[in-house]
Amino acid sequence: MANYASYKQISNSQIVDGSITNTQLVGGAFSNWNVKWIYGDPQSMSSGCCCLWTVPTGVQKMYVELWGAGGNGHGTCSCNRCYNWHGAQGGYYNAKTLSVTPTNQYTVCAGGVYRCCSRECVGCDGCVSYMNGAGLSNFCAMGGTRGCATNAWSTTCSSTMAKCCMQPGAHGGDFGMGNHGGGTRKGYGGDGMYCHCFFNETRSTGAPFLGTMAVANTVRHCWVRCGCWRAPYGHGGQGAVTSYCERCCGQGGTGGSGVVKISYM
Repeated sequence: MANYASYKQISNSQIVDGSITNTQLVGGAFSNWNVKWIYGDPQSMSSGCCCLWTVPTGVQKMYVELWGAGGNGHGTCSCNRCYNWHGAQGGYYNAKTLSVTPTNQYTVCAGGVYRCCSRECVGCDGCVSYMNGAGLSNFCAMGGTRGCATNAWSTTCSSTMAKCCMQPGAHGGDFGMGNHGGGTRKGYGGDGMYCHCFFNETRSTGAPFLGTMAVANTVRHCWVRCGCWRAPYGHGGQGAVTSYCERCCGQGGTGGSGVVKISYM
């Protein structure tokens, strides 16, 4: 015997295609979001990942989040001496919500990095992540600022300092931001018992809302230390650090791949 609850249930076959539009629904109805991720290989020297994405049948809205690739870390460009440095910055973030039409196609690219580890005083900035298609105009997230070494103890890398803030609507998005640039932490030591740069750190930063905050690289003995080959997604690459005492140069690591997240319903 039928009851009241059974009368409130309908099947898909009872709904005529296109008969119910967004304006006829209350907020939150049918809000089952699907998610598509695009990202590059997490190995060193990632080339990123680009593809053509087609809006699935029945989808009317999407929310796109972009993260640029992290900047590459600096090298130890002068051997047998100590100097100042700043770690590489994580990639920038940008997001946008838009209405879409099924079968529309969008070109999507998660940015990669310059495919070479740096022995120079500066690395290379991370590459841009972007999305092109209907309803979008110059929508992108910038790559992170490169790491920098000064080649001198009395100067800083102020010319390569990263910017955190972005104006509303910048780079074609609704909201975007960057993380603070990488930095340096000076440890204890000195010219006596320890090397001049003993226990100093170079710190690269992560991308906003993507998990990691900072990764430190420290010299804890009189030698040189290269940056790690791998970096988390969107994270700045590790820089190389050296002490005052030895004669070896080292190379910085590459940044992490950019990321694109498409949430759609």
